[in-house]
Amino acid sequence: MTQPSPISLNPVQQKALAIIKRGADELLIEAELIKKLAENRPLRIKAGFDPTAPDLHLGHTVLLNKMRQLQDLGHHALFLIGDFTGMIGDPTGKNATRPPLTREQVLANAQSYKEQVFKVLDPAKTEVVFNSTWMDAFSAVDLIKLAATHTVAQMLERDDFSKRYKGNQPIAIHEFIYPLVQGYDSVALKADIELGGTDQKFNLLMGRELQKHYGQAPQCVLTMPLLEGLDGVNKMSKSLGNYIGITDTPQDMFGKLMSISDTLMWRYFELLSFRAMDEIKSLQAETVAGRNPRDAKVLLAQEIVARFHNQDAAVAALSEFEARFQKGVLPDDMPEVTVAATNGLIGVPQFLKAANLVDSTSEAMRMMAAGAVKIDGEKITEKSATVAAGRTVVAQVGKRKFARISVN
Repeated sequence: MTQPSPISLNPVQQKALAIIKRGADELLIEAELIKKLAENRPLRIKAGFDPTAPDLHLGHTVLLNKMRQLQDLGHHALFLIGDFTGMIGDPTGKNATRPPLTREQVLANAQSYKEQVFKVLDPAKTEVVFNSTWMDAFSAVDLIKLAATHTVAQMLERDDFSKRYKGNQPIAIHEFIYPLVQGYDSVALKADIELGGTDQKFNLLMGRELQKHYGQAPQCVLTMPLLEGLDGVNKMSKSLGNYIGITDTPQDMFGKLMSISDTLMWRYFELLSFRAMDEIKSLQAETVAGRNPRDAKVLLAQEIVARFHNQDAAVAALSEFEARFQKGVLPDDMPEVTVAATNGLIGVPQFLKAANLVDSTSEAMRMMAAGAVKIDGEKITEKSATVAAGRTVVAQVGKRKFARISVN
């Protein structure tokens, strides 16, 4: 018996596949996606968000950027707001049951999401859907039938459930419902591709299995990496203070982006920029050849600020940054200090004390709480904020204490 010939894509489709895979952690299953692309039709692209918090940061936009790239390729974007699943509470990565939200909280957060996501997505090419549309119509019998498609043993294959079970941490029954409902969303939407973070792989694959169960062609799964925050080590997180909010002022956004390490900059380019990879690789080659990496970082910062504000704001942010750091606004005689990090990071209070900008870490925390601490012009208020090794930054405490500090 002869094997079927592999499907070949034309040059345009090959380029589209490369764009889809750009920056992705994993594509399951590539052969299936090639088959879908060869059909030369708009694919239905699903990405779901539980509106558990109304303020997005750049880490959240990694998925949105990928969806926008797929929109630009002519595919149909399904931006799913999990107003039903948001009332369950996503247990992914949690070591304890998460309190569910009320319908009022979910809807308020959902409205804020809609206002923010269209800073990335094309509203004319985006279908906003709510999973309560079909889940509210589910009967108790429907839910029992859905639950019957998987066993407890299969649920415990998920890493966070397994760890909690082995550690005698409680797992509520409704938490098992969450991945089943997320998977059923793919059935309801007839998704061709679902996007998600690497931590969502179990739930994304659930969608494939349920589509098979309901007689549909299974969706492909595209997982995107979790974006590191300003420290270059930990996942971008507001609780860690290493984030860039998409509602930050242009000046704050620009300054934060200019503070990232030269190495991390290229990862941000790949995951956050809409520049072609050929252009990014050319910038990287010029930097390796001796061009100041600051030049590339300015291009990245201006692109991001322009996306979430406008081009005039990006130009003004650059002008202010240059005035602050290049034209003598900072004192010329500030001390230069080297401090040591432990395991690649040093807490800001310890960092300030080691640089002799404060007498104690408690004073540092008081100054931070008062809004009197800045690093590279960015106000730092989170006590848990850190600075990564390999960075040289300008730290300011109050109006008169400055130091240029290298972290080793």
